[in-house]
Formats: sequence, structure tokens, C-alpha cells
Amino acid sequence: MSDDKLSELPPDLLEAHEILASGAAQILPADGLAERLLAARRANRPLRVKLGIDPSGADLTLGHAVVLRKLRQFQDLGHIAVLVVGGFTGQVGDPSGRTSTRAAQSADDVVANARGYFDQVMRILDPDRTEVVNNADWLGPMSLADILEYTRQVTVAQLLERDDFSRRFRAQQPISLSEFVYPLLQGIDSVEIRADVELGGTDQTFNNLIGRELQRSRGQDPQAVLTVPLLVGTDGVEKMGKSLGNYIALTEPPNEQFGKLMSIPDDVVGTYARLGTALHPREVAELEADAASGGARANRAKRRVAREVVALYHGADAARSAEERFDAVFKRREVPTDVVEFDLPDGDPVHLPAVMVAAGIAPSTSAARRDIDAGAVRVDGRALASREYDVARAQLVGTVLASGRRRAVRLR
Repeated sequence: MSDDKLSELPPDLLEAHEILASGAAQILPADGLAERLLAARRANRPLRVKLGIDPSGADLTLGHAVVLRKLRQFQDLGHIAVLVVGGFTGQVGDPSGRTSTRAAQSADDVVANARGYFDQVMRILDPDRTEVVNNADWLGPMSLADILEYTRQVTVAQLLERDDFSRRFRAQQPISLSEFVYPLLQGIDSVEIRADVELGGTDQTFNNLIGRELQRSRGQDPQAVLTVPLLVGTDGVEKMGKSLGNYIALTEPPNEQFGKLMSIPDDVVGTYARLGTALHPREVAELEADAASGGARANRAKRRVAREVVALYHGADAARSAEERFDAVFKRREVPTDVVEFDLPDGDPVHLPAVMVAAGIAPSTSAARRDIDAGAVRVDGRALASREYDVARAQLVGTVLASGRRRAVRLR
């Protein structure tokens, strides 16, 4: 943004801008956020910060939470979060980032899935500063003439500039007319709720900018657009996702969350601190520097991030307990006591690779054998020897079978 616009911000708004801009992939226009902050101050009112949600019924991960954490930052600074449930647009299907037409949901499906989302979403947001609206309330009653009036503000050429549409057009892949309408409908949402700022992932930039055009055509001050990047998974490489097994769910137990966070590579500690915690940007910068130095400082930085994340979703006491258990199991090599129990199969001796698969602590018998050969599998803290696959039943009853850092069961 321009130095002139920054210079207009009083100290408290400059501080707010620093916090809100930290971790953002892009702010459009560059001075848009500062302009909206100043306008709200002059009008003595909070900003209305929009986020469209498209519930699918799945558990939320730290990756999903990135944009919600940004929304919470706005709330902590006194502004209002407006969650727009796609009761109408969910029936169309968001084409963003897709290579084929997306299957539509029914209105009942969208609303039902949204209910499951809110329990998780409100682990992050402040309910007292959150409005929840359903765009079926205004889009449903619109006549075709109303929609056509809005279509005059957007050209086909503009739509084809969008990356996913242009790729599909060049590849001669079908693009339905309803998909062309989707960005328009999302923009109408911004008009209806009089959004000051719209948040979204980087795949939503085009849709969010359409909202600016429609607001301007209706005599409203156009919203600023703030996008957030994708969070890499615990492998530090790929986007966090359940299909890759590199995710951390918001509803996972504290011990599981802490252990997974301690497994992330040092070079993404700063990213997790910036996108996944409530730490101030200057604290994030310090943690990033510590992680880059390696060794004990990197470990301390990672522990701080793990504590902060677990505390956000389970509380500070749970975070401290999770850290203590982590040290007991993985640092002092103590045997965990709070693990689920698993009934041994009939037969003697017991084939441990099969038990590990059945107990859910190994994906396959071949993977289980590899873990045993690598010394990563322990019985009551004792590492199994290479090729020690079959063990006498009497030696296993009542023991804790652990594989790796976080997977363990008590055998009975």
C-alpha cells in the first residue's frame, strides 16, 4: 500500500493493520484495508467482515482454520464477523479451482452440514461478534429480471480471465452457465450484507473482486479483499488434507494435536505460528528466527507453537498436560497409561504385524514389519528386534504396544 495511506493511520490503527496484514497472501486494493479501517473509525462503527462458508460435513483442520483465525483477529479488534451460509449458492456449486462441474447440494443438505460446522467454527470465533446469515434469504426470492440486472455489471471476457475457467476453456472442457453465475451470486451477497472486507482463500480472489464491482454499481463503498494462503501439512510439503494423512483436526485430542505439531519440519514452524496461532506478528518473527537457527532453539520454538495451538482449541491446562505427556512418552520413554485397549486375537504366538493393523496403529502388515525392523515398535517401552514379528501371548497381555511417536494400544 502507499506510504501516504499508511501515514494517515493513527498508532492504534497502524498496529491493527500490522496484525491483520500479517500472514495475508494479498490485500486488494493494496490500500483497501487501511481505507476501510479509516472509514469505520470516522463513522464510529465496526467493520463488517464477510466470510462465505460452504459446509461439506467434514471435520475442520488447521488448514480450514487459517481464514477463521484471520476473522477472529478482526473480532478481537472490535469488528463484526458475518458468516454467509451458502443455502442458495451451495445448490449451484463453487467452481473455484475445479477442472469439472461440481455436484450441487440441496438446500437442506447445505443447512444440515452447516450445523455440524458451527460447533467447530465457534471454537475459533467470538459468538457475540458473529452474525450468521443464509444467502437463500435474498437470492431465493430474486426474480430473473433482478439477476439479469446484475449480470450487466460483469462481462464474459472478465469471467474467462479467471484461471480455472480459462484453463477449462482452452482444454475444451465444459463450463456450465450456472458456474459463470456463481461469482455473480457471491458478489450479490456482499451487496446485501454491506460488507466492508471479504476474506477467502487465494482461490476466491476473483469471486471476491466481483463483489467490489457490484457494490460500486449499487452506490456502496467497495469492500477490501484479503486472501490467506494455504497451510502445508505436517509433512511440510503438500497442502494439508485428509487424503494425504498430513492433517491436524480441530477436534483431535490435545495429546494427538501436540504430538503432530512436534513432528512438523523446522522450516514451517514460522508458517504454523503465523497462520495457526493468535501470536502477535513480532512474536511470530522471533519464533521463525529461533526455528531457522536449528537445535535447541528450534525445538523450543516448535514447543511454543504446539502449546499455543492446543491451548486455542482445548485450553491452557490441556496444552500443559499434552506437553508433559509428550515428554513422558517420547523424551523420557515412559509407557503411556491413557491408551485405548485392544483384545488380542486367538492363537499363540501372536503375529504382531496383523495386530498392529487391526488395532489401527499401522496401515498395512508390510508397513508394520518395516516399523518393527526399524526399531520403531515397542512393547512396554522395549524396542522389538528386527524381524521379531511373532511374540508369545503371555508376554503381551497387559502391555502397551506402541508404534512411532503417537500410536499406542494396551493389549488384553
